[in-house]
Amino acid sequence: MIRPLSRSALVLDIVMAFVAFALFTPMSLVFYAPGQLSATIAESAGILAVIIAGILQFGSLAIGRLAPGIALAVAWLGAIVQLVAGLGPLPINVAILGVLYATAAWGSARILWIGLGSAVLGGIVAALQIVFVNGLVGLGMVASTVMTLVVLAIVSILTLGAPWLGGFGWRMVLRWRATREAQALAEIATSEEQERVRIARDMHDVVAHSLAVIIAQSDGARYAAASAPSRSDAPAVQDVAIETLGTVSQTARAALSDVRMLLTQLRHRQGDGPQPTIADLEELFAHVRQAGLEPRVTVDPMPPGEPPGAVQLAVYRILQEALTNAIRHGAGSVVDVRLAWLPDRVDVVVRNTAGTAVVGSAGGHGIVGMRERAQLIGGTLTAAQEGEDFMVRATLPIGSAGSIASGGDS
Repeated sequence: MIRPLSRSALVLDIVMAFVAFALFTPMSLVFYAPGQLSATIAESAGILAVIIAGILQFGSLAIGRLAPGIALAVAWLGAIVQLVAGLGPLPINVAILGVLYATAAWGSARILWIGLGSAVLGGIVAALQIVFVNGLVGLGMVASTVMTLVVLAIVSILTLGAPWLGGFGWRMVLRWRATREAQALAEIATSEEQERVRIARDMHDVVAHSLAVIIAQSDGARYAAASAPSRSDAPAVQDVAIETLGTVSQTARAALSDVRMLLTQLRHRQGDGPQPTIADLEELFAHVRQAGLEPRVTVDPMPPGEPPGAVQLAVYRILQEALTNAIRHGAGSVVDVRLAWLPDRVDVVVRNTAGTAVVGSAGGHGIVGMRERAQLIGGTLTAAQEGEDFMVRATLPIGSAGSIASGGDS
């Protein structure tokens, strides 16, 4: 029954209602000639009735936004006082128009329709009051009492219904604003969720690839140390260990730098750092070679121009994850990589000899992440074992789809 309303807004409503009461109440007292204020009670009682009705009606106006339902009830009480005193339409009734506006603009659904019913019922009662209590028929304005009632009822209902209709229009504006705000909040939440998912994918790609290289290097150094037949091979083993530790250090530093960049993006949503492109593929292939896996890369045809940033990022991350899976789960020392930059799309194929654990890895986060990256720019990706090989095939559009997506993920 009581809406949340700021103190300043409530004070403003009360002050405006008091000013209106001070202005319209004297006008109501001089609206009729002396002795003609009421046809049923004495002049002094009529003046008192005007003041009481004015207090009630403008009091209801003061709380119209705070409690539309209570305001409507108080306004009806003031109208009843006016009717019982035999008073006709007065300037103080402008407060009722404001209350009807409030019921339509800020009232609940029930109060909304009660306000409309009050406008209709109030118009009919006002017409009956004017005709039978104030004696309008005797003035000879119309020939028929029925016609007089109909005309006055229509005019009164339209007069009372106009502010209600205006309040209903404002109610629709407020609802539209609330819908827009809710939509904007939902879009922000969706954007933030997509950003979190993107950063999670990047974090997985960076950490998984870097750890795969580090593990492969560490295993290689341990194997070299364990297989040394004599102390005479110690210098060679030491050289291998030094080279391995250098690769591990370089890979770990690069991973730390990438993770720091991703954490910065988490803290500062607007501060996205640079993303890898196809120009960084040579460095990626070098890391793979350091891990003991030789990538045989074929690029045919070459890119016809500068591909969209989203496509370059997707190609890099898909190759990074596919090569990481080949290091971790594949068998053999060679992985075939083929890139075909066609005018409307780029085809990516990664093939390596399947290991014993590769089938199970297809349900992990890496395969899902690659597939999501392809789908984000309107492409497709499949990853499955074919005979003795594990194949990753991706088709990524370069046209309008890729250009649009570049604004969101690059």
